[in-house]
Amino acid sequence: MPTLHIEYPIADLDTWLAAFDRFAARRAAAGVIDQRVWQPADDQRYIVLDLDFDTTEQAASFLHFLRTQVWASPGNAPALAGAPRTTILEAVPSRPHPASTNPSSP
Repeated sequence: MPTLHIEYPIADLDTWLAAFDRFAARRAAAGVIDQRVWQPADDQRYIVLDLDFDTTEQAASFLHFLRTQVWASPGNAPALAGAPRTTILEAVPSRPHPASTNPSSP
């Protein structure tokens, strides 16, 4: 499952949340199946979000929408206070932890 990972500085959380909420229907229409929003514990003027999609193409298409329709317009992104850093992540298949393969380990 691809994840669009986004992070950037914001002016304030309340303004950012209001703008984020306005695009809820657009995220759903674009194929976002789950989302997580984070802030660093020591920086209330920074936001990190992960948006999950079924396909990499959906994630790339939504990133294009964000770049051209949202972040390009101060009215659509009133709390944006710096350039967003983005990447589309793909999960790496997990392997058993070495301790779990050793039958003599507790």
